[in-house]
Amino acid sequence: MTNNRGGTAAGAVLGAATVATGLIAGVWFAYVCSAMPALARSDDRVFVEVMRNINDVIQNPVFFTPFFGALILTAVAAWQLRGTPAKVWALAALALYVAVFVVTSAVNVPLNDALAAATDPVRARADFETPWVAWNVVRAVLTTVGFACLLRALSVRRGR
Repeated sequence: MTNNRGGTAAGAVLGAATVATGLIAGVWFAYVCSAMPALARSDDRVFVEVMRNINDVIQNPVFFTPFFGALILTAVAAWQLRGTPAKVWALAALALYVAVFVVTSAVNVPLNDALAAATDPVRARADFETPWVAWNVVRAVLTTVGFACLLRALSVRRGR
C-alpha cells in the first residue's frame, strides 16, 4: 500500500468509509420504511416494549463498528485525500456524518433513554414517537447524502 495522497491506502480507507456509511444509511432507512410504520400499528404497551428491546439490542459491536467507523474512516479519508479533487466530496460526507452523529447523540439517544425510564406507556409513546421518527428521517437523509458524496469521492479519485 502506498501512503501518497489519493494512493492505495487512501482508496482502501475511502472504500471502507463508503461501506460503513452505506450500512448506517440502510439502518436508518429500514426504520423509516418498515420498523416504525409497523410499530405505529401497535398499541402503546407493545410499541414501548419493542422500542425498548430494539434500543437494547442495537447496542452491540455489529452496529457500533459501522456507526463509529463511518465517522472515523470518513475523517481519515478526508485527511488522506487532501490536495486531491476528491477531498471536497470526502469533507462534505464528513460534515454530513458529523451532523448525523450530533442528531443521534443530542436527540435520538436522549429520547431512547427517556423511553427506557418511562413508567406510563401511553405518555411514553406520546413523548417519543413523533420526534424520534422525524429526527430519524433527518438521519436517514443526511447519511444517504453523505453516502452519495463518498461514492462521488470514489469516482473522482478514480478520475471518472
